[in-house]
Amino acid sequence: MSSSVVVVSYRPGTWLAECLASVLPHASEVIVVDNGSPGEEVSDIARRSGARVIRASRNLGFAGGVNLGLRHAHGEIIGLLNDDAVAGPGWLDAAAAVLGDPTIAAVTPKVVLDRVFAEVVLDDDARLCPPDTRLLGRLLRSVTVGGKDVLENLIGAGVYDHESAIVDGRPSVWRWTSGGAPFYLPLADPALADTVRINGEPVAVRALCTLLNHAGNFLEPHGIAGDYGFGAPDDGRFDHSAERFGFSGTAPVFRSETLATLGGMATAFFAYNEDTDWCLRARLAGFRIVYDPQATVRHRLSATSGGAASEFVRFLARRNALLCLVRNAPTDVAGPLAWNAICRSTDDRVRRSLLRKLPWAVASRLQMRRHWVFPPHDVWDRWAGADTEWDVQPSRTPLGGAADAGSLGDVGS
Repeated sequence: MSSSVVVVSYRPGTWLAECLASVLPHASEVIVVDNGSPGEEVSDIARRSGARVIRASRNLGFAGGVNLGLRHAHGEIIGLLNDDAVAGPGWLDAAAAVLGDPTIAAVTPKVVLDRVFAEVVLDDDARLCPPDTRLLGRLLRSVTVGGKDVLENLIGAGVYDHESAIVDGRPSVWRWTSGGAPFYLPLADPALADTVRINGEPVAVRALCTLLNHAGNFLEPHGIAGDYGFGAPDDGRFDHSAERFGFSGTAPVFRSETLATLGGMATAFFAYNEDTDWCLRARLAGFRIVYDPQATVRHRLSATSGGAASEFVRFLARRNALLCLVRNAPTDVAGPLAWNAICRSTDDRVRRSLLRKLPWAVASRLQMRRHWVFPPHDVWDRWAGADTEWDVQPSRTPLGGAADAGSLGDVGS
């Protein structure tokens, strides 16, 4: 069965060549959309790698770039791959086997974060807590690896988002931990595991892990999608296939005939939430979406866009979440949220952009509803709020167990 891979790139790093090398031996064609990169840098890297180049005269955003690539793809199976991701050798073949079921619109693989993490589970050592906070929980003011601060880079169920304030005239940042739940520190080198310090005190690392980026997506009741499994160890607990609400745009795989039926991404979104919008359209049209862990994709996570640290990314995410609701959600869900954003939000940029695009969103909803098999409430009742929790227990392979740091970078089925 012929296969195409579409990679969209605008600001390539060293990761693009590695991304392309991971799929060129396994696909019938690899199409790189140079999304208006300065100096045609993307085109140069892609040509040297042996990929086919489609050059856009300007940045079309991820959604527009994907659609441009899809128009030139000839494969019966079509995969999308972020330019900061590396696919395992079984990615396309495993998805093609699942897509033999015509009721399945897309397959999402297991996507893991592309680095080694140190797992820490704090005991009752009071040295790690200032005296005035011991009864409230553990307060992390300093977390270092090899002398480098990583406080804001911690992830996992055992740590909350960072907080900040001006204390004694100086900016202060801290994070709370959650009971005895694990949290994870990124390691540039596994050998640095014995240099972990919390609040200046040495702390033993319980395990070295790879962590899930996602095993499919879930849908919040307010319409925002989330990554199922994010921050949990990849130690076998996500090795079973399952139906999920949807996928992240990192590495989904489709049949070309399904894309012909449902169309590509919503170009008006530019970037962010176009994947959630597509999944809702597929669900409304009667299709299913399946997570299949037979192949693994490594992801650098927002290496290109900057992720939530970018103000533009935050704007796109907020606006597009509302547009996605207007196009696909039950009216009693979409209406109040859109109304609040227009009439009560303090974010003028989101309000103005939403007002400009609202006529398009409403018109496209009316056009798409002719193809609905299920009404929006059926989809919402089944998926909104489902699968929002997963196993976040510590790694099943602590130091000295079955896993070792030398195998953590392997990718494949």
